[in-house]
Amino acid sequence: MLKDEPISVKTLLKKFVRPIGLTWVLTLCETALMALIPLFIGFAIDGLLNDNTDSLLQLSLILGGLTIISVVRRIYDTRVYGTIRVETGKTLVSRAGNTSVSVINARLGMSHELVSFLEHEVPELMTSTVQLVVSIIVLFSFHPTLSYAALGAAILMLGLYSLSHGRFFRLNANYNQQSEKQVSVLETRSPENILSHLNLLRRSEIKISDTEAYVYGAIFIVMLSFIIFNLWFSASNIETTVGTIFSIISYSWEFVESALVLPTTLQGWSRLSEITKRIN
Repeated sequence: MLKDEPISVKTLLKKFVRPIGLTWVLTLCETALMALIPLFIGFAIDGLLNDNTDSLLQLSLILGGLTIISVVRRIYDTRVYGTIRVETGKTLVSRAGNTSVSVINARLGMSHELVSFLEHEVPELMTSTVQLVVSIIVLFSFHPTLSYAALGAAILMLGLYSLSHGRFFRLNANYNQQSEKQVSVLETRSPENILSHLNLLRRSEIKISDTEAYVYGAIFIVMLSFIIFNLWFSASNIETTVGTIFSIISYSWEFVESALVLPTTLQGWSRLSEITKRIN
């Protein structure tokens, strides 16, 4: 099915556009319902305090619809992306030629990461994008300053990640290059060679992990400062009910969770860029 085209995210999207498109439509429906939950919980709290159960019923309908769509999407996803993995692996092996078994084995695992990116990271990115937009709109409806604080935190976060993008690409390239040697090293049955190989993998993993820790630590400080500011501002400068305070804090936290997906996805894309270049 892939013929002579390069194995890449773009090619997979083009060849499997309909099944992947349907999974993404289901993801967007699921996300839209998920994004409404904190708002309707706030409505339900205020309604119950006033002996009104209408908002509670609306919340129940949203939760029921969310459950049905979530189950259907997961059942469908498994079948679609399983088929894509088989096709990708078959194409990669058929093009291997005289490439060593060690390299083929490593690249087969890498090619599966392309499919996993479409199955997991892209829907997460779509989910986070919808939740970010909804959070900013809802926060703006309570007070513009709350949404401006969110936008400022997002800009700082992306700025922090951009400083480390090149380093992530280089570290992933080193790790993938060493992974391609694994089967060949194991075939030597030499304890010294195997130990050296495993130590090199460990060092690469440590460098990647340490970089992640520093970058995400800095990002998390920015996001926690945003949460604290919104809590202080909403309590000090806005006339609110208990339900309103709950919704403001819930959407502020939802914004943080969604925003943290962006650098994670960008990091995954950095790794996939190196993998795509390597397997083609």
